[in-house]
Amino acid sequence: MSKKKGLNFEEKRARMMEIFFETKDVFQLKDIEKIAPKEKGITSMSVKEILQSLVDDGMVDTDRIGTSNYFWAFPSKALHARKRKLEELESQFAESSQKKEHLQKSIEKSKTGREDTEEREALLKKLAALRQKKEQLKKEIDKYRECDPDVVEEMRQTNQVAKEAANRWTDNIFSIKSWAKRKFGFEESRIDKCFGIPEDLDYID
Repeated sequence: MSKKKGLNFEEKRARMMEIFFETKDVFQLKDIEKIAPKEKGITSMSVKEILQSLVDDGMVDTDRIGTSNYFWAFPSKALHARKRKLEELESQFAESSQKKEHLQKSIEKSKTGREDTEEREALLKKLAALRQKKEQLKKEIDKYRECDPDVVEEMRQTNQVAKEAANRWTDNIFSIKSWAKRKFGFEESRIDKCFGIPEDLDYID
């Protein structure tokens, strides 16, 4: 025999709402934990979770009196809630329909002047040819960009900065070598060898 399929989450919610609607009573959590498994087939372990989800959705009201929490839900409130939801959905539908109509009008309007005529086809071909020509000219300009005076000047300034930086580091190396020779009495060739300094290291003119 096949195993009896358990209730899914929404089915449990629906059955718990039946408890409130059928009795029109106010309950504590412990009361629902006793009634739900026996009358509605909802496991006692899931009662609290199901009840809280209904409270969060505004389907069940709750209030704390003294040290106890009480829960209730009357059919009239559920009816009003459904009416409000229906009105909200109808409003959204009307708004969406209006947007759709507006978009359809915009589409129709945008089609005006774009009918497939010989003149339009010729203009589109001409436009495509001009775009292709533009790309070719851009590539030609890029080829000669290195000859642009502004680009050449920018390269010259960049080279000057690099040269000054290289000479500054060379000067620092010479200063450190001089200090090491004075401090430790090392020969210059030994210092060069230890630190991988080329023998022909010199300033850039």
